[in-house]
Amino acid sequence: MLQTILSSNQLTISLELGTAIATSITAFAATNLDDILILMLFFAQVDHNLRPKHIWMGQYVGFGVLILASLPGFFGAYFIPRPWLGLLGLLPIALGLNHLFQEESTPQTVNPEALEHKPQSFLAPQVYQVAAVTIANGGDNIGIYVPLFANSTPTSLVITVIVFFIMIAVWCTIANSLSRHPAIAQFITRYGDRVVPFVLIGLGIYILLESKTYELLRVS
Repeated sequence: MLQTILSSNQLTISLELGTAIATSITAFAATNLDDILILMLFFAQVDHNLRPKHIWMGQYVGFGVLILASLPGFFGAYFIPRPWLGLLGLLPIALGLNHLFQEESTPQTVNPEALEHKPQSFLAPQVYQVAAVTIANGGDNIGIYVPLFANSTPTSLVITVIVFFIMIAVWCTIANSLSRHPAIAQFITRYGDRVVPFVLIGLGIYILLESKTYELLRVS
């Protein structure tokens, strides 16, 4: 009997881990596809002034700020019923629909002059510049991460954050590699932009279902 209970608990934990990892990777990829292009621009400008380490550190600092800005969604789960929090799933759906129907936007560019040396601080000025671009480009990220965190358990939240930081390293590595192969980058940009809206919509629907928001429609 005890062995059966332990096996059941292990299965539950495994499912939670698997779901958290898969959802985290999906959310990160959907919200950071355009960030690869920006990172490519940075890596293409690497010289004696802008080093690869500045780009890596700036990306981590900027993304850390985005995660902190999204944490209120997690803590709000302790005060707001889960079905109501699930309504935040409408945000990814709205963002997905917006991406789907909006006209082609003007590609973002990074001004190399913005990376010039400034007075010394705790981190190199270049790190702050990369972080600032990451944060400025992260509006959609917060819109996705708030409902994602709101529907997370403490365990799945920790897993999500760990996966996010691992994915940053993956993204920087991919961007550095693609900066030497523009043709591949163009292919990803062309077809990736068509997939992202559907991924965001699917993520929003998942949040609505996972939080049982449909229970709000029941007529007492």
